[in-house]
Amino acid sequence: MLSYRHSYHAGNHADVIKHLVQVAILNYLKLKDKPFCYHDTHAGAGLYSLHSAQAQKTAEYQTGIGRLFDYQANSPELAAYIALVKSLNDGELEFYPGSPKIAALLCRPGDTIQATELHPADHPILASQFVQRRHCRIEQMDAWHGIKAMLPPLAKRGLVLIDPPYELKTEYQDLVKGLQQAYQRFPQATYAIWYPVIERSAVEAFLTAIANTGIRNQLRIEYSPLPDSCGFGMTGSGMLVINPPYRLKQQMQQALLELDPLLAQHNSQIRIEQQVEE
Repeated sequence: MLSYRHSYHAGNHADVIKHLVQVAILNYLKLKDKPFCYHDTHAGAGLYSLHSAQAQKTAEYQTGIGRLFDYQANSPELAAYIALVKSLNDGELEFYPGSPKIAALLCRPGDTIQATELHPADHPILASQFVQRRHCRIEQMDAWHGIKAMLPPLAKRGLVLIDPPYELKTEYQDLVKGLQQAYQRFPQATYAIWYPVIERSAVEAFLTAIANTGIRNQLRIEYSPLPDSCGFGMTGSGMLVINPPYRLKQQMQQALLELDPLLAQHNSQIRIEQQVEE
């Protein structure tokens, strides 16, 4: 469980989709003056050097953010995501933000940031980036214990981002149980659940299990730059969004249609559909 390090995968095509959706949701929440809470279940280290030995070993960012860094986007959501990444770099792509760093850049001083990260090496790196911030809680804690400890927050609205590494098959089952607990505690929140596309039948079974929880209003946003495969390796990824902003479906349709020619490798696929109605 403690072997996963996101530094090997930072900025890949899955990160692009995950963080594009995250940026869109956070910017929507900021349209109202009232503060909100951002809760990150598997936060990672927060900021990654793409010049590190880990990033260079896999070079996954080259088929993700590397293809977008100098692109002038038409989609406002895609443009906002690229601009955020560029704000961390001085002309050349070197650093890539994880989801808690994106939250730190977008959340207002009155908004709350909560994050849990269990890895003993990544947690202190993450925590060091939030020392000066008020309304913040960064814990070295199991994700599902963190949900029990921190939710519901004082704010009545927010975003809960759930993105386990899925290294163990039990993580899919643990997520469904953890999601139900979180939703019972904080039903007003938007939930964004990242998932990999490795084996199509497993993806559909996982999404069906979440649909069968009885939780309403589930939007599926999925992009695969490669065709489905029965072998090993991630061909795509998705975000299942519960209580999505009303504009999110249309925004992601526009953004992914623009992204596809840039990220597609072979027989790419876009799926944006309402899994469970409101």
